[in-house]
Amino acid sequence: MTHIISCYSEEGHTLKKHLLSTSAIALGTIALAAPAAAQEWDVSFGGFMSQHVAYADLYGSALTAGGDYDGVDIHSNSEIIFTPSITLDNGLTFGVNVQLEGENGGSEIDESYMTISSDTLGQIIIGSENSAGYKSMVGAPGVTSMYINSPSISTFIPFSAAFPGGFRQAGLSSYTEVAGNNDVSRLTYFTPSFNGLTVGVSYAPTGAINVGNSFGVDKNTVLSDIFDIGVNYSQTFGTTSVTLAARYGVGDTPTLGNSDPETWGVGAQVGFADFTVGGSYAENDNGGVGGVGDNEGWSFGVTYDIAGPWALEALTYQGEQTVAGGGNADYEAYRIGASRDLGPGVDWDIYVVQVDADNGLAGAAYRDVGGTVIGTGINLSF
Repeated sequence: MTHIISCYSEEGHTLKKHLLSTSAIALGTIALAAPAAAQEWDVSFGGFMSQHVAYADLYGSALTAGGDYDGVDIHSNSEIIFTPSITLDNGLTFGVNVQLEGENGGSEIDESYMTISSDTLGQIIIGSENSAGYKSMVGAPGVTSMYINSPSISTFIPFSAAFPGGFRQAGLSSYTEVAGNNDVSRLTYFTPSFNGLTVGVSYAPTGAINVGNSFGVDKNTVLSDIFDIGVNYSQTFGTTSVTLAARYGVGDTPTLGNSDPETWGVGAQVGFADFTVGGSYAENDNGGVGGVGDNEGWSFGVTYDIAGPWALEALTYQGEQTVAGGGNADYEAYRIGASRDLGPGVDWDIYVVQVDADNGLAGAAYRDVGGTVIGTGINLSF
């Protein structure tokens, strides 16, 4: 039997196909051939790799006394993504998505889930994946891959020593999750697109396990019963493209006299001629006494696609988190950059990033970290 394995980029474009041949070996005097199936699996894979080299000039009281954090460093980000699928005679497509991390960062698998989809059904997602609200959001546009609308830039500027904002929370990113839960087992449904409008809903029993089975987690001790909804509208009117997004999520926490954690956000991008302008605003209410731990943040940016291989960007992300005593920890990041298309699935980035972060406390407890990064990166997607 001959199997076709297709390699896809993150955008789903088929770049190449490999033919693998297997033979059946008879271990007795009779070999039985299975009847031909009406459908066959498309065993596909793809992925990406980004390699960054940058120079950082850092400052701040939160850096280790006597430490040397300046100079050149290297950052890698890569995944191999397996996406086998099969389309049945009834029109339903069943698929798998397993994302293997390319670096040893404490987690070998990023996401792992099943999809069931058709033009009339929409899409069902079962497994460890971000929520419908997260997947529906948009923020400030950009063209380079050293992200500031996320904790990625901390690889060069260790601002976590000063800013307490958590992962998947609005102080660092408008792509939020309830209480920062990430890639937990959940059930998600997206409607088919109705003239560009798509609605998604998600339910996660618990927020306790990242890409793993829960095995009867006690819901009285952990974040649980997480509901999310996301709305995304994307349409083109002549030479103008518009994308609008909104999301809301809520979960349940053990009874401690505090409110249940929530998150919400809105975002938009508008493209006209060779410009794209966009931004976002999001909040995380984490249910802490006096609002301690609550996050909010916003992004704004513009890109310009120059005739030819180059594209330019300028954007910012501004976030804050409420800390004890009523103060606010702050995160401010700015990025300008350019990206050149070198060929199918190959981009070259150059960028400058400025970050300032502080913990918002007074007196001797005040701690800050900031710096400037000048870097370049090559991105491969296949």
